[in-house]
Amino acid sequence: MQQIRYTSGSPGQKEFATAVRRNVSAYFQERSISHKGDHRMVIKAMLMLVLYLVPFMLLLALPLTGWWALLCWVLMGVGMAGIGMSVMHDAVHGSASSKAWLNKLMGSSMWLLGSNVFTWKVQHNQNHHTHTNVDVVDQDIDPPAVLRFSEHAPLRPVHRFQHIHAFFFYGLLSITKVVFDFVMLTRFNRDGTTRRMGESPVGMMVRIAVAKAIYLAVIIGMPILFTALPWWQVLLGFFVMHFVCGLILGTVFQLAHVVEGAQQPLPDEHGVIHADWVVHEMMTTANFAPRNGLLNWYTGGLNFQIEHHLFPHICHVHYRAIAPIVERTAEAHGIRYNSKPTLWIALGSHVRRLQELGRPKLAPVVVQRS
Repeated sequence: MQQIRYTSGSPGQKEFATAVRRNVSAYFQERSISHKGDHRMVIKAMLMLVLYLVPFMLLLALPLTGWWALLCWVLMGVGMAGIGMSVMHDAVHGSASSKAWLNKLMGSSMWLLGSNVFTWKVQHNQNHHTHTNVDVVDQDIDPPAVLRFSEHAPLRPVHRFQHIHAFFFYGLLSITKVVFDFVMLTRFNRDGTTRRMGESPVGMMVRIAVAKAIYLAVIIGMPILFTALPWWQVLLGFFVMHFVCGLILGTVFQLAHVVEGAQQPLPDEHGVIHADWVVHEMMTTANFAPRNGLLNWYTGGLNFQIEHHLFPHICHVHYRAIAPIVERTAEAHGIRYNSKPTLWIALGSHVRRLQELGRPKLAPVVVQRS
């Protein structure tokens, strides 16, 4: 894969990068507070775990059937998404706590989603955060063929209606990752990524297989063995749980990068993107619903994606406070701060962007994908 570098000859871009880091750092220094998580992070982690685990315990302990059982699976899906966004996400970035062991413990909540921390680190922390919205390299805009998130990707007839069917496929995000982790790890093993990160390819494959077997034995096997629910209702509930989780996660993720105004620059023939990396993140990322406190709490600050991409080492509980600092600094340096004021406006922008990406005018004349 081509090595990508970010460089800019514009003094203004470099000045902005320096200024925004300085101004945000000053916020924490002036208040003598840590940029890591605090008691709010602990309380949220506990509540999200309760939202996920208590309905499962009720399924096992009470003779629930029909709609009551289905409600439990739905609540578990909401809890799963909350754990992913509000607990695991910060922890794997190392921002949930100043203690490495606590970040590792909270990051292991990824197993509750049936997924794997290692593959997430490579795909999300390294590829997505380093090369946001760069075609092929950022796998978040390189979905299966039925969807087209990149204006540089091949255009197919099915993409004409993707603004309609996309949300169904978002619902499959977490359940497919239960299996797709193996595909991703195989790819990382082949290109040497696994060894470069100090892991054994075979050992990691075994660990993932064992963990997923335990996950499936618990989340599917226990309800079949210890409840009156027929096996097909358990499988249906399992699917519903993951569909709710995937729909939430997929929608939140795409509202940050596949919306109007979020650019998709390509490197030149030398692998260079002609922008300072900080400015590149501003160009490719968008916020949404910044005044919606409940949404901000539940999504783990992912509605403040600009702040998250500039400062992934800062816990999301601080994003709402530092967002005005970033916005003012961007305005002072002539850098666009792409923020959609409400969730509905952001959803509308995403749907329109999907429509644009499904039309021939955004299809490349020549597409080179490696």
